[in-house]
Amino acid sequence: MIIMISYTRYERARIIGARALQISMGAPVLVKTGRIDPLEIALEEFEQGLIPITVKRHFGEREVVVT
Repeated sequence: MIIMISYTRYERARIIGARALQISMGAPVLVKTGRIDPLEIALEEFEQGLIPITVKRHFGEREVVVT
């Protein structure tokens, strides 16, 4: 059985914010874009599924990794 797990709005905000901070500190941009705002770049990377950040969720003794 395959269960599709999506990010919550809080996880999404945290991932995009963390990536925007990385970009503003000089991390390489993973998408070709003409944008200069780190937040807009991070959002574009997120929409294309390019952000290398994972989320771990704990359900009792089980752990689920959302990528």
